[in-house]
Order: sequence, then C-alpha cells, then structure tokens
Amino acid sequence: MQSAITHHASHHKVAQGLVSPGTIPLPAMAGSAISCRNLGVRFFTERRSVTALQGLDLDVAEGEFLTLLGPSGCGKSTLLRVVADLINPSKGSINVLGAAPEAARLRRDIGFVFQDAALLPWRTALQNVELPLEVAGGAKRAGKSTPRELLELVGLSGWENSYPHELSGGMRQRVSIARALVSGPRILLMDEPFGALDEITRDRLNEELRRVWKETGITILFVTHSIYEAAFLGQRVLMLAANPGRVKEIVPVNLAEDRTLDVRETTDFVALAAHLRRVLEAC
Repeated sequence: MQSAITHHASHHKVAQGLVSPGTIPLPAMAGSAISCRNLGVRFFTERRSVTALQGLDLDVAEGEFLTLLGPSGCGKSTLLRVVADLINPSKGSINVLGAAPEAARLRRDIGFVFQDAALLPWRTALQNVELPLEVAGGAKRAGKSTPRELLELVGLSGWENSYPHELSGGMRQRVSIARALVSGPRILLMDEPFGALDEITRDRLNEELRRVWKETGITILFVTHSIYEAAFLGQRVLMLAANPGRVKEIVPVNLAEDRTLDVRETTDFVALAAHLRRVLEAC
C-alpha cells in the first residue's frame, strides 16, 4: 500500500486521480478518504472471465461528494463493493481511510445504502435504524447522533413508531439512510438509492441528501444512471466506460455549494449536463 505524501488545500484541487492505463501510478494523496491505484477486478465463471474494472486510479477527498455515472456494466457498483470490502480486487491497490478496506469495515467506518431500502417489516422505523447498534452489541461512537436524532435529520421526526408498510417509498429510503449513518461512518456508499422513486420524490430526496451531507461532513460515493442527478449532487462526477470498466473522465462540478433544484435552470448546469451526456454517449 502506498503512503500518502501529497496534500492539496481544497476539495476542488484534491484528488484529480486520473492517469491512463499503463502509466506510472501516482502515490496516494494526503487527506484522501479513498485512494485506488491501477485497480482491477475480474470475475470468473465456468465459461469465461469478465473484467469489471481495469486500471482505475482515483483519489476521493475526505468530505467529498463524488457521483458515479456510466453505462450499465461499467463497474460503478463493483467499485463501491471493493471500497466496502465486499469484493477483493484482482489487481492493484486500494486504501480506505489510511488502511485496507477490511480495516475500515471492521471499524464500521463505511455505511451502505442500496436501491432497495430492505427494512425489516416487523420493526418500526426507529427499530430499523437501531438494528446495526444491536448487531454490534449496542456499541455507539461517542458524540454521534442517536437513532431518533438521525430520523429527525432525514426529515422523519414523528414517524419513529411507523412500520415500513405505513411509509412511502421515499420515506423508507430515508430510514435506510438513517440506518446507514447510525454507526457514525466516515464514508457513505449509495448504489442508486433513488432509482425506483418517482421524479418529484427523487428531486426532494436529492435536496435532502445534500443537506445531510453538509450537516455531517461525511464522504459520499453515489451511483446513478441520471445525468441530472449526478450533476446536481456531486462536487465531481466520475465517468466510467464499459467493457472493461475504466475511467473515461472525471468532471468537476463548478456550481454553488448551497444549491437548490433551481440551479438546473442555469446556463452553467445546462452546459454541464450537456457535457456529461456527450461523454456518456462516447462511453
């Protein structure tokens, strides 16, 4: 694992993290939440092997909001699973918060939100959020929010005793976000969490998620198939190409940090979305 030796002062300057496959890998950057060097993942079946990721070099700064965009099969979800220590890389290295992904997982430094909220139907919203603490034997990090405070943070104050069938799809996904945050992780991985929701609910949760991110200071990696969602949420957009999954471009999002949905009507946003579409079409 390479040591962190370089420091940049701001999120916009930190972690450009892109080199062409075959070039000499860069050292990990100081202050990086995630550093990948020549990362590759290959899956084997009885009939063939599939390269899900190849030659990926990336640095994600602590506290950064990075969105991942690309065609199906480009390795977006695979990258999240490598960070979470659910998949081992076949090649290269990955450093998560200064150590191997396994160490970050064992420290409960990583939270994961999937497209399906996967709440236990016999438990209330509050009890679902409390579940990770029960599994961990009641352990809770000092100074972190309680389950009730997290439900309030995601806009569900007053719904603590409601069961999943009494909640809308958007509300259930808010519960899953609160549950992912209850152990006080430093990194939140989100794999198309709003993909199954209607457009109005999705827009509302996009704004809510940015508010939660700003209030917690957590590092977020967010997978989406929506150009507009990627542009609205992220500070940078990681564009991946498929066959094999590889970095196509890392696009900075030069929009105001205190943004609302109205930003999508600005010329800067329209230009950004148009650029992302052109890159996506070339993937």
